[in-house]
Order: sequence, then structure tokens, then C-alpha cells
Amino acid sequence: MNTKLTLTIEKEVIEIAKAYAKEKGQSLSEMVENYFKLVTVNRRQIKPEQLSPRIQRLRGIIKTSGDINHKQVLTEELTKKYGI
Repeated sequence: MNTKLTLTIEKEVIEIAKAYAKEKGQSLSEMVENYFKLVTVNRRQIKPEQLSPRIQRLRGIIKTSGDINHKQVLTEELTKKYGI
């Protein structure tokens, strides 16, 4: 379930963030939501139905040999992508 959130942010920051989101092929709302997911990953459990349809389609297509800490990998990749 999505809920509306109102934020107060400097106009210049919003303009730059919108341009960045457009370059990445996502909305500003998606980008903010992904950031919140990144910073709260250790505080919550993500359920499969909470994933975007794009991610749901990708789930399980890559097979690995050995144990991988998926939360750690996700955190590292999102950190690289968003520079957090």
C-alpha cells in the first residue's frame, strides 16, 4: 500500500534529483523510496509482494555456488549506485 508523503527540500536539490532520477529511468518517488529502503534494510524484513514487479521477475534467475549474504550485497550495490 502506497501512502503520500510531503517533504520540504531545497528547490535546487529537487531539480537536480529529478534530473538524476530521469537519467536512471525512475521517478523521484521511486528514488526516495529506494533510499529509505537502503537505510532501513536492517530494521525490516522485505516480503516478496513488496518488491517492484521488475524485481519480482528477476528474483531467482541467477544461481550461485555457495552462501551469499544477500542483504550485504544489496546494501553494497545500492551504496555504489546512490553514493550513500
